[in-house]
Amino acid sequence: GDIVLLAKPVTLTEGDRVTLTTDVPVATDGTGKPEKLLYAVSVPPVHGQIEHINYPGVPIRRHSRVDVVAQKVPSIHDNSHEAGEESLR
Repeated sequence: GDIVLLAKPVTLTEGDRVTLTTDVPVATDGTGKPEKLLYAVSVPPVHGQIEHINYPGVPIRRHSRVDVVAQKVPSIHDNSHEAGEESLR
C-alpha cells in the first residue's frame, strides 16, 4: 500500500531535547495498523542523536510507532555551538 509521512519542523538549541510524538512525524501506510509501523533513520542529525529512553547516550537508527506513542524516543542536541538548522530523515 501507499505510505504517507508528514513531518513538522522541530527546533533544538544547545542542550535541548525533544521527545518525538505522533504529531512529529505523522505516518500511515493504509493498513489500518499504525502500531505496526517501524521508522528507520537514514540520515541522523549532525549535531545530536535520536535515542531510546531505556538506553540513554546510545544513538538508535530504528524505532517503532509504539515507542513514539509511549514517548520513549527523544532527539537530543549535542551542545555544539556551530549547529544551525538541520533535519533528520
